[in-house]
Amino acid sequence: MLGWFKKKKVKDRADSAEHMAEQVSEGEPPAVEAPKSILHEDVGVLFKQLTKGLSKTSGTFAKKMDALFLGKKVIDPELLDDLEEILITADLGVGTTMELVDDARDKLSRNELTDSQALKTVLKQKITEFLVSSDKPAELVMPAEGPFVIMVVGVNGVGKTTTIGKMAHKFVQAGQKVVLVAGDTFRAAAVEQLKVWGERIDIPVIAQATGADPSSVVFDGLEHAIRRNFDVIIIDTAGRLHTKVNLMEELKKIKRVIAKKLPGAPHEIMLVIDATTGQNGMSQAREFSKAVDITGLTLTKLDGTAKGGIVVNICREFDIPIRFIGIGEQVADLRDFDPHEFAEALFAGDEIQ
Repeated sequence: MLGWFKKKKVKDRADSAEHMAEQVSEGEPPAVEAPKSILHEDVGVLFKQLTKGLSKTSGTFAKKMDALFLGKKVIDPELLDDLEEILITADLGVGTTMELVDDARDKLSRNELTDSQALKTVLKQKITEFLVSSDKPAELVMPAEGPFVIMVVGVNGVGKTTTIGKMAHKFVQAGQKVVLVAGDTFRAAAVEQLKVWGERIDIPVIAQATGADPSSVVFDGLEHAIRRNFDVIIIDTAGRLHTKVNLMEELKKIKRVIAKKLPGAPHEIMLVIDATTGQNGMSQAREFSKAVDITGLTLTKLDGTAKGGIVVNICREFDIPIRFIGIGEQVADLRDFDPHEFAEALFAGDEIQ
């Protein structure tokens, strides 16, 4: 999601270097080098944090797989049946599991699998393919000019408001001017929670009284943001069950209001899913997509579940990129989703402590 910010920063550094060269040629002292971007972090440290965050899933998945393969020199039907059970337990879903196992059986019949380690490698490659298949660069949804508008949706209790706060923090750290819009007018606590985040990261929150018309709040928020040249507008919406038709219609109305005020917006409609709900998250993705054309996903609470395989299942089932994953309570624990990194962490087990 923040890749485009990084590209922008690279361009800024190039411009600075050009300006510095001009100064030197004119006999002026070179400008002081700016501090390194906060986005630049040690890759090894980040991977270790991700592996730790996914430890419950990898404990179910990688460790059980290693135990299954231990001492097995021959791949037989019984081993594949046991593997199928492990994959389903990790919540990869029946369809994804069957495709993985059938692919293994096919390779086995063609003598392409000689031992259990080769099987593990094949599984890892196939899972990585699923994860990469739905990955799309965030630059594709960026507006050519004007603010980047993100509309955040999801059912109650998934960590939507907290995700908005953490996401806003990421944009602020990338040097963007951010405003939050409290479109969840049904819960006073939601507005207050958003305001707390606003104070914490020093950004404004546009809100009205509890019970106000959500579309009106969103319209006013957009007017305020456009008038003051904000770079990013993140709009919260009320949590709703994906089965409630009237509430889903309200989301459609909010989307229409945004598009009327700012043609082309919202540029990202972000669905937040609680990973601990397992396959119910698949139903949420399906129904919200029908209502408002979801363009990005965030999966929260992956550190609290052994069913992180839902990430693989979602990538296989839907052509929607996963933008962020939540692997802890801290602000930095909302991670940009990297399919290759996730696959490595999924298979890491307890190798990294």
